[in-house]
Amino acid sequence: MGTDASGRLANGVLRQTIAQYELDTLVFGATMARVGDEAKAGQGLGAASSIFKYYGTELNKRRNELNLAALGEQALGWDGEVYNGGALSRDWLRSKGNSIEGGTSEVQLNIIAKRVLGLPDE
Repeated sequence: MGTDASGRLANGVLRQTIAQYELDTLVFGATMARVGDEAKAGQGLGAASSIFKYYGTELNKRRNELNLAALGEQALGWDGEVYNGGALSRDWLRSKGNSIEGGTSEVQLNIIAKRVLGLPDE
């Protein structure tokens, strides 16, 4: 992963993708805090828990994909000190399970469609 003369990532697309991810993470955290405050004030959560489950899972997958993109071919491996015992590979593989456990992403999207959009059952 190279840098330009100013020390920024040379890959402009990767730099922009990382910046967008950081913004999305900040917005997600602020939204979770707001909904938490609303819940403490007695307002119902509605579909918020499904939205948070789905979007949090997507953010986690994006983070792991960014890690791989930033490190390129050096990202995936198991042996040797540089691979830290395969932690990055394991984290990336583990992030795929997040969209299955606790209700698949498809189930979460169906719940959101029904509660927020008022779509009928299939």
